[in-house]
Amino acid sequence: MGTEAKAVENLSPRWRWAVILTMVLGFSVLGLLMVKTYTNAPPVPEQVIDTAGRPLFSGNDIRAGQQIFLKYGLMNNGSIWGHGGYLGPDFSASYLHAWAVTTAQERARARFGMAHDALAPADRAAVDGEVPPLLRYNRYDPAAATLTLPSAGAETFHAQQKRWADYFAHPEGNGGLAPGLITDKGELRQLTAFFAWAAWASVAERPGTSHSYTNNFPHDPLAGNRPTSAALIWSAISFIALLGGTALALLAFGRFNYLGWHGAPEPMGKWAISDAQRATLKYMGVAVLLLLGQVFFGAAIAHYRADPGDFYGFDLASWFPSNLMRTWHLQAAIFWIATSFVAGALFVSELLGGETPPRQRLAIHLLFGAFAIVIVGSMLGEWAGILQWLPRSWFWFGNQGWEYLELGRFWQILLVVGLCLWFALLWRAVAPALRHPGHRAFARFFLLAGVAIPMFYLPALFFGSDTNFTIVDAWRFWIIHLWVEGFFEFFVTVIVSILFYKMALVHRLTALRTIYLDAILYFGGGLIGTGHHWYWTGQTEANMALSAVFSALEVVPLTMITLDAWSFVRTTRGNDSIVERHRWTFYFIMAVGFWNFLGAGVFGFLINTPIVSYYEVGTILTPNHGHAALMGVFGMLGIGLMVFVLRESVQNTVWRRISPLIAIAFWGLNTGLALMILLSLLPGGLLQLHAVIENGYWYARELSFTGARLPRLLEWLRMPGDLVFMFAGVLPLAVAIAWGYVSLWRRPVPQRAASPA
Repeated sequence: MGTEAKAVENLSPRWRWAVILTMVLGFSVLGLLMVKTYTNAPPVPEQVIDTAGRPLFSGNDIRAGQQIFLKYGLMNNGSIWGHGGYLGPDFSASYLHAWAVTTAQERARARFGMAHDALAPADRAAVDGEVPPLLRYNRYDPAAATLTLPSAGAETFHAQQKRWADYFAHPEGNGGLAPGLITDKGELRQLTAFFAWAAWASVAERPGTSHSYTNNFPHDPLAGNRPTSAALIWSAISFIALLGGTALALLAFGRFNYLGWHGAPEPMGKWAISDAQRATLKYMGVAVLLLLGQVFFGAAIAHYRADPGDFYGFDLASWFPSNLMRTWHLQAAIFWIATSFVAGALFVSELLGGETPPRQRLAIHLLFGAFAIVIVGSMLGEWAGILQWLPRSWFWFGNQGWEYLELGRFWQILLVVGLCLWFALLWRAVAPALRHPGHRAFARFFLLAGVAIPMFYLPALFFGSDTNFTIVDAWRFWIIHLWVEGFFEFFVTVIVSILFYKMALVHRLTALRTIYLDAILYFGGGLIGTGHHWYWTGQTEANMALSAVFSALEVVPLTMITLDAWSFVRTTRGNDSIVERHRWTFYFIMAVGFWNFLGAGVFGFLINTPIVSYYEVGTILTPNHGHAALMGVFGMLGIGLMVFVLRESVQNTVWRRISPLIAIAFWGLNTGLALMILLSLLPGGLLQLHAVIENGYWYARELSFTGARLPRLLEWLRMPGDLVFMFAGVLPLAVAIAWGYVSLWRRPVPQRAASPA
């Protein structure tokens, strides 16, 4: 005990202070950006009139239109300012371009008495030069909260109502929405008012600047929307930050040879697997079922993109429209990964604490029931909401409509309560470690990472269906980025470090140092880097400057993971029984390192620099990064935890039978994911990016482009990767988990008191 206490003391307190300062600095800047979000969000006028003073629509119409947008699940069809689904158009970009075309037609008739398309090239260029000043001039009067639209703007508003009525009529023309989704003229008018506001904010110059509220997004040369100078400058500076940050990290790794997975192992301890720990295997069974569902939902989405008008002769859109499939695809991914992490943490907490709290097994069963209610209830609610079976209570019990946060507010509250109960179970199990000098630091990190998960889901409750879109999008990415890409990543590092220490593969100080280092590196860039999602959603250039620099630094820890990969391999190889026992767990953790660098690092940095993001956001390069990062990093780690729990829960005879299935699943999942990216997502994204640069953002997002021959062919080329991923990856894994779980019911598994720790 004294030796352990002395070893802990040898870890300099400067590590702790470095983490604290990193967190304080990051959250201070992020908090300042959030304050500016409330003060600088594009205003919602209370009255919109034409030049003659006649009312067109009101602020209430805009807010009601946003609610209609959410109520019908349109954020999982198309997007606003690049954020949303990829099956339909970007509604703000489409409306803006229609407004620019109407303005050009009006000026062509006024100057030459001819249609715009009939003009000679020189005359057309002259007319096109008149369009941007007319659109970009900001006619909003803040004192009266009134926006005046020129005649072309009023004409566009009336014409667009018919355009969207036609759009929602037929699934083959809208990416597979339910037939006749919106027919009420009042709802169409309000929805069009919301699109009109989003288009106005994307082109009207922010007071005191020479760019729009959305920093000139989307790209539309006819409307005068081109990249700002800040997008170019801060992109260049972000490269400097990346090179400088990488150089400093390399210098640190070269100067201090104790960084990373180094150090001789300590003498092995022992652990015994309790019934409470085995009870977590059922969570893994649910997780793999959700993964299976996610794959099927994803396949349906891919088919809707490739052939939205037909599903092998079956009218799929009437019962399972494309926006429902995308909602379930996203929610299933979040649920299965979170479920595997929840179960893995419950399992590891007892390894760390060394004791089983009273009635822990019963509590784990009850928590499982609570999670099952939230998962099943919310997904059924999303189905009922999107099919409009909950006309009054859709926000609370149905489909809330915000991408990634679709589950109704009632289910969100239950989820937070469930996560708090989960943390209470972690605390009970880890409490003995808080009294152990050698384990106390691990326990504190474990609990801090655990409590952050329910705490940083709370921003999901900070907004409603009529909150300004800019403000909502800021809070959304507190969850999407900080919850998923921040604290879950930190939690992963803590769990892996604890496992390595308990398996006696590394010294205690090595594991603790790794936790501190990863916290500094992840949060050093990741907290402020959250703002790279906000470049074009109504934030100012101050956000762009800070986010571009710190977002580039997010690549540094991923580079360090790759640099230290060989040390990790060396640490986890050999004939030692514990290494061989958990060989496939280590393989999945190694896959995490590979996909972390490629998916989050290379593909993430590719789209996060402002100048690339300006043209790219909302194209297929975004899900290219998303699939490689979410599935490749969090998915592979979640499966690694499944395999670890499975291996420790079943008898050796059962494991020998199911381990070949795990091997097949490992190679099938990784090969299938690689094929998806190389054959479809990456080339499809580059093709769409080229279309944006050449013709404008609106053009590359219209179904006339995404449904053309080559984009559709690239979508069909997802099928080989999907089939390998599904049949050689997910199905063998599901069979292995089911086999292992059933084996626990056949006969009791004796305690393995001599298992190495």
